[in-house]
Amino acid sequence: MATRRAAPAAAKQSIKATRAQLDRILSSATFQQVDRLKRFLHFIVSEYLEGRGDELKEYVVGVQVFGKESSFDPRTDPIVRVQARRLRARLERYYAAEGEHDEWIVELPKGGYTPLVRHREVRGPEPHRSLGASLTSRNTIAVFPFADNSAEGDLRHFVKSLRQEIVHGLTRFKSLRVVAAEPRETFGDLRDIGVQLDAAVLINGGVRRSAGGLRVTAQAIDTGSGSYVWSEAVDVPATEMAAAPERIAQTILERLKPDLLEPDQARWMGQPTQNLAAHNLYLQGRYHLNQRTEEGLHKAVEFFEKAIVEDAHYALAHSGLSDAYALLAHYGVLAPTDVWTKAASSATTAVMLDGNSAEAHTSLAHMKATQEWDWAASEREFQRAIGLNARCPTAHHWYAMSCLVPMGRLTDAGEQMAIAQALDPVASIIARDVAVIHLYRGALDAALEQCDHTIELNPHFPPAYLTLGVVQEQLQDYDEAVAALQRAVHLSPETPRMRAGLARALARSGRQQEARGILRTLEEQARKRYVSPVEFATVHLALDEVETGLKYLTRAVKDRCFELLALNVDPRFASLRKDPRFAKIVRPVGLA
Repeated sequence: MATRRAAPAAAKQSIKATRAQLDRILSSATFQQVDRLKRFLHFIVSEYLEGRGDELKEYVVGVQVFGKESSFDPRTDPIVRVQARRLRARLERYYAAEGEHDEWIVELPKGGYTPLVRHREVRGPEPHRSLGASLTSRNTIAVFPFADNSAEGDLRHFVKSLRQEIVHGLTRFKSLRVVAAEPRETFGDLRDIGVQLDAAVLINGGVRRSAGGLRVTAQAIDTGSGSYVWSEAVDVPATEMAAAPERIAQTILERLKPDLLEPDQARWMGQPTQNLAAHNLYLQGRYHLNQRTEEGLHKAVEFFEKAIVEDAHYALAHSGLSDAYALLAHYGVLAPTDVWTKAASSATTAVMLDGNSAEAHTSLAHMKATQEWDWAASEREFQRAIGLNARCPTAHHWYAMSCLVPMGRLTDAGEQMAIAQALDPVASIIARDVAVIHLYRGALDAALEQCDHTIELNPHFPPAYLTLGVVQEQLQDYDEAVAALQRAVHLSPETPRMRAGLARALARSGRQQEARGILRTLEEQARKRYVSPVEFATVHLALDEVETGLKYLTRAVKDRCFELLALNVDPRFASLRKDPRFAKIVRPVGLA
C-alpha cells in the first residue's frame, strides 16, 4: 500500500482556496463541453491535495480517469498524453480569458501529471474591449422564448411550441450552431447576451390576440451591434391554431435563408430532388464517405449508386459517386487507374445535370487537380464552386488540399481550411487536414495541438493518429510517434498507409529490423491488393535506401497517386529536394 504523503506547504495552507479555484475552472464556459478534461483535472488536483501527487503516473490516469482496463499499456495507447496536451491548452485558454484575473493559477507542467498550483497578485481590470470580438461565429444563433402579450396571459403553451419548432428547424442547418440557453437578468444589454451566450444573432418576438386569431411578430437581432437584422409579422386564424407553430417556424426559417444564411446556403441545405428515397440514400452515402475508412468508402459507392437508380438526374448523387471513387484511390484502397474514369465521368455528369451545383463543380475541380494535374483549370472550377455556394465546406477543403497545396500556396491553403472548419467544425477529416497544413508550413506545435483537437473530436479516427505520428517524427520524439502510429494500426489494421507510417517511425527511431518486418508484410499485401508505391517509398527513404525510394516514387507518378501532390511541401521528402532525380520525378506533376 502506498504511503500517504503530506501535501506541499503551499497547497496545505490553501486547500480550501485551491478547491474553490478548481470548482471555478470546472464550471467555466471554457470547460463546459469537455467532460473528459474536467474529469482529468478534477482527479489530478484532488490527488495532489491529498498528498499523492508523486503517484500520478500515466497508467494511473489512464485507468482511473479514462476507464482503461488493467491491461492498459501507455506505450501503445497515447490517450493520456494526448489528453494532457489538450488539458494544458484548455487551461491556457481559460486563463487568457475567463480566468485572467483569478487569484490562483492551476497548471499542468510538461513531462508529468502532477499539477502546479500557485498564487498570483490580482491585476486590475483592463480597458474595455469590444464585446462583439469574442463571438465565435456569425453562424451562432440563440432563440429566446417568445413573449405572451395576451391580456389573459394564456398563450404560454403556444409560445413554447413556437420556440421549439424554430429551434428544431434551425438545427437542420449544419453550418449553424444553435445555442441552448435561457435569458437571465444578469445579461444586461444585447452585447452582454452575445458574449455570455456566445451568440451572434438572437431570435425573439411576441404573440398577442387579434381579431379572429393571433398575431405573431419575430425579430432577428445582431447582438454585436444591437441592430435588427429583420422583423416579420404573421397572422394566424383561430381555425389554424393547432398547426400554427410549425407553419410560423417555417415562415421564419424561410425569412432567415436570404438574410442570415445567404441564398446559396438555402439551396445547399435543401433537398434538391423530389425523390425522398434518393435523397436519403445520398445522405447515407455522404455519412459513410466522411468516415474515411475502406469499408465506409465502399459503402458510400453503394449508396450513391442506389440513389442514382432512384433518380438518374440527381446531380448530387453523381457528385457523391465521383468523390467516393476518387477517395478510394486517394486512400490507396484501389488503384487510381481502376477508378479515375468512373470518378471523372460522374463529376462531368453532375455538372451537366446541374451547372449551379457547388458540389458538382467541386467534384470536377478535384478531378482536374488530382487526375489531370491541371492546376489553373482546377482553381477556376474551385472558385466557381465557392462562387455558387461560399458555405460548402468541401469546396474550401479540397481547394486547399488538392489545388493550393500542390502549388505551394500554403498561406492561402491555411485560410481555406480555416473557412472549411468554421463551416463544419465537427468534421474529423477537415480538423485533421488543418493539422496537415500546419505540418507542411513547419508549425509543428500548432500541428500537434490540432492533432490533439481532432482526436478529442473523434478518438477513433485513424488518420488523426497517422498525422500525429508524422508530426511527432518531425519533432524527433520517436517514442511518441511510434505510440500514435501503433494506435492508428490498431484502429485500422488492414490499411497499408497506417502500417507504412509505423514502419517509417520505427526506422527513424533505429528499430530497423521491426520496420523491415512491416515492409515484408506490405509486400505480401501488395500481392493481394493495391498498395500505393508512395507507402513503400516513405519506408525505404526512412531506411536510407534512397535509390529504391526514388524508384517507387517514379512508379507512383505512373499511377498518378494522390500523395504526389504534396511532394514539394511534405517534410518526409525534404531530403530529396536537392536531388536532380527528384526534380525529374515531380516535373510531370507540374510541381517542378
